[in-house]
Amino acid sequence: MFMAVVIPVAAGALRIASLSGEVATRKGEAARIADKVLNEAIATGNWSQTLQSGTTVQNDREFRWTLRNDLWTEDSMQSLTVNVTFSAQGKDYSVHLSTLAPPQQ
Repeated sequence: MFMAVVIPVAAGALRIASLSGEVATRKGEAARIADKVLNEAIATGNWSQTLQSGTTVQNDREFRWTLRNDLWTEDSMQSLTVNVTFSAQGKDYSVHLSTLAPPQQ
């Protein structure tokens, strides 16, 4: 009787731990992709469009990203935000990364 209660609980805990590990790994990959997209956009000055998007494949996993720029309300700087979306075990997750850039001349 005791085993009938413990086994389903342990199996559920293992499933949750597996999902958590997978999501954490992919969030790290998504954060690196967001950082790369922001750095490339700033280095090339290719962020003047309001919205850009693309797909990056890393380790046979697909990450969809969007780069958005908005006027920052404090001064004449631009706010650049990258949103990277990915799937893990049938659910969608996302990572957001933002920075400020000087206005383009």
